[in-house]
Amino acid sequence: MGVGRFVFTPIVPLMHTQARLSPGAGAHLATANYVGYLVGALAGILAPSLALLRTSLVVLVGSLAAMPVTHSTALWMTLRLLAGVASALVFVIAVSSLFSHLREHPAHLPGWAFGGVGAGIALSGLLVLAVRSFADWRAAWWAAALLAALLTVQAWNLRPEAAPEPPAATAGPDPVGDVARTARTGRRFTALFASYTLEGVGYIVAGTFLVAAIEQGSPGWIGSGAWVVVGLAALPSSALWAWLGRRWSRPGLLCAALVIQAVGIALPALFDSVSAALISAVLFGATFIGISTLALGTGAHLRFPRSVALLTAGYSVGQIVGPLLVAPLLQHGYRQALLLASGVVLAAAVSAAVLRSGFPHRIVVAHPDLPDGRSGTAKRGAATEGRAG
Repeated sequence: MGVGRFVFTPIVPLMHTQARLSPGAGAHLATANYVGYLVGALAGILAPSLALLRTSLVVLVGSLAAMPVTHSTALWMTLRLLAGVASALVFVIAVSSLFSHLREHPAHLPGWAFGGVGAGIALSGLLVLAVRSFADWRAAWWAAALLAALLTVQAWNLRPEAAPEPPAATAGPDPVGDVARTARTGRRFTALFASYTLEGVGYIVAGTFLVAAIEQGSPGWIGSGAWVVVGLAALPSSALWAWLGRRWSRPGLLCAALVIQAVGIALPALFDSVSAALISAVLFGATFIGISTLALGTGAHLRFPRSVALLTAGYSVGQIVGPLLVAPLLQHGYRQALLLASGVVLAAAVSAAVLRSGFPHRIVVAHPDLPDGRSGTAKRGAATEGRAG
């Protein structure tokens, strides 16, 4: 998914110079991918299946391999749309599978799986840097398709999310308590949904224009290598955030990660130095996948139905809104766009802070040592929080 979704970023400069792709057309291709991602996220609300996963993997590889066989912008848009749909379905099914099958395992395992997106970004960036030294934009797409195909072989037998288990029997119905708990969960999920949607807006502005902004004030090699730095920083970040999530509140960590990301997005707009560019790439890479880990993990912890698909849908709506929001600012360069994106991410942090208030950090479980069936309160930690998602 990291290759199929993000390889467009390092290839598009080659397409500008070698395939005569205009900047406006390049923006349209990116928008088509974002729209496809939304469609795939909405489709992911339906019951996932192994056949759907495999179809999405094949479509994703095929969309990469077909890019060099045409010069039609309309066909390119269609292919990037299909890549977006397939990427979202792969992401939703894979994440649902992780949270379903790894609840009894250490929290760092899902984190490393999320890091696969960062590995895909880094590999695709290195691949394009290597290919461009002796071949053209077509070879870059074909090389990306080959890399995605090799990774597809490893992902072919990933099991989709298991069917939900029936609720455990209780001593008796408590309709008033059930309604109250449902209302609280709904309010918390709404705050989480707002935070993750705002993150989609701010993240995609940075993901689209960060490299270009860095190139304006730094040597060329800094701009071309920034995407690789982002991927390398992203690779271990989810495992780190997941590990921290076993010791501290997920909403609190989500808020902290959003603030760190806002700082990273703002740095290239405030400073032109090489050090600011590199720190920005590290901070952005170290947080954007980690934020997904924390947000989707929090949704699973709340046990909100189809939380992964719903949150991904909101995130993808934000990705469509982001470029449209900053488009009027781009005629003056990228600084204002990045500052606006940083402000949006800070708003996402505020929403995460609201979620933290009253979050169920302590989970009530049946106490096996009490013969009268009374309940004991288990302190939030690896044994309870981890299994809750």
